[in-house]
Amino acid sequence: MQYPTFSLEYELLQRHSIIAGVDEVGRGCLAGPVVAGIAIITDDSSYISGIRDSKTLSEKQREKLAQKLTEVLPAYSIGVASAKEIDQIGIRKATHLAMLRAYWKLELIPQALLMDGEKATIPIFSKTYQYDKGDLRFYSIAAASILAKVYRDSYMRQLEEQMPGYSFDKHKGYGTKLHYESLFRLGLSDVHRRTFIH
Repeated sequence: MQYPTFSLEYELLQRHSIIAGVDEVGRGCLAGPVVAGIAIITDDSSYISGIRDSKTLSEKQREKLAQKLTEVLPAYSIGVASAKEIDQIGIRKATHLAMLRAYWKLELIPQALLMDGEKATIPIFSKTYQYDKGDLRFYSIAAASILAKVYRDSYMRQLEEQMPGYSFDKHKGYGTKLHYESLFRLGLSDVHRRTFIH
């Protein structure tokens, strides 16, 4: 199992007093929002063991780590772009929008931002470092992915309570067999992405 390192964060903290990792979840879902998380790092007191890409963790592991992160991070934030916004402007711009909304909510503004891949180049952001498979390689990006995933999963469970039958609490909006079966049975809901379903 590959665990992200804190080495890049150490290096950047020699030049910047506040840095952050950002990642998003839910890009490929058929329903629900795309959610971006930002994890602020100011020193190594934000480091806890067990952090890795949210997709490699169980739901219970993510929830436990997210709780720990909220206790040790000096600041963090979540930004959301809805299914309707995704249909209106496309998933790439909607992902950017979710990231911007997370950025605007921050209590501490980072001087450098670590991002996964080449998902966004947004002028308002501070100096940006983009890395392929960054959520697998770097602590702050993996931390952001966990915060975003836990938030989104909780939101999808709430959706299932509001519109029972779609099993949002189980598939979280992804295109599983269970999800398609509910679509055939119930049709599209208000939180389904019309542009993703053919």
